[in-house]
Amino acid sequence: MFGIDTKGVYAIAPTPFLPDGAVDYASIDRMCDFYLESGVDGLTILGILGEAPKLEPEESVAIVKRVLARFNKPVVVGVSAPGFAAMRALSGASMDAGAAGVMINPPPAMRTDDEICNYYAQSVAQIGADVPFVLQDHPLVTTVRMSNNVIRRIVTENPSCVMLKHEDWPGLEKVSALRKMEADGTLRHISILCGNGGLFLDFEMERGADGAMTGYAFPDMLVDVVKKHQSGDNDGMHALFDAHLPYLRYEHQSGIGLAVRKYVLVKRGAIAHADLRAPGPKMNATTRAEVDGMLARLARHDPRAAF
Repeated sequence: MFGIDTKGVYAIAPTPFLPDGAVDYASIDRMCDFYLESGVDGLTILGILGEAPKLEPEESVAIVKRVLARFNKPVVVGVSAPGFAAMRALSGASMDAGAAGVMINPPPAMRTDDEICNYYAQSVAQIGADVPFVLQDHPLVTTVRMSNNVIRRIVTENPSCVMLKHEDWPGLEKVSALRKMEADGTLRHISILCGNGGLFLDFEMERGADGAMTGYAFPDMLVDVVKKHQSGDNDGMHALFDAHLPYLRYEHQSGIGLAVRKYVLVKRGAIAHADLRAPGPKMNATTRAEVDGMLARLARHDPRAAF
């Protein structure tokens, strides 16, 4: 179940598009099946990776309904929007359709602690205090810096906050500090799932994270990393993670990274087309050759990369 005790991997799903830019609904079904077969514990859709700002409101609702009709595990819907009207509408439609909760990141204009905390209080007032939400802390994209005390205040003031999507960078000390707050009783317990492509997941697990919420093209590897840590096999966890690290780093590039990720998801049979909705970068022949070379090397250690 989705809530304060959630553990495991929630894959951040891309939005599949046809070459002409239309939403590829058939690939949504394929993609949901792929993630289920990968063993993830849940799915997060319409986030930054899902190119949500490029979607029409009607498309967003249609995508939510399509995913929920196919994916039989918890689904979190990104509802961040410039205004509360759009957030309220998408949140309501998603929860009515069966979503487990929503994810909210702060708008870039937020700067002071009070502004950030008040924004989340206002968001909860708009979507309803009964809607579980994920607090997304992603300063590399939003430019909004949340201190540990701000996170504690948001969690304390809003009981419907059940999870932190931790994407600060560097962020290992933040995970440790938040868990220390929990241990000394100054922060109530919430789930912490980590993003940033999974780039520090092995160490984040050792620092006290509960799992991952990210969009790496090998979600089954993330599942294995979390399970190895949970079973006490940290050496095995690091060995598997180290094998993936060169490609993981490459896929995490700003700009071209999503195109690379979709390219590999096509190779893995998850979606039919690697297209991004315009505006968006395209891979050139050199990039494809580099990715293919890394996958070939990775396949020596993990057969999932052999195509």
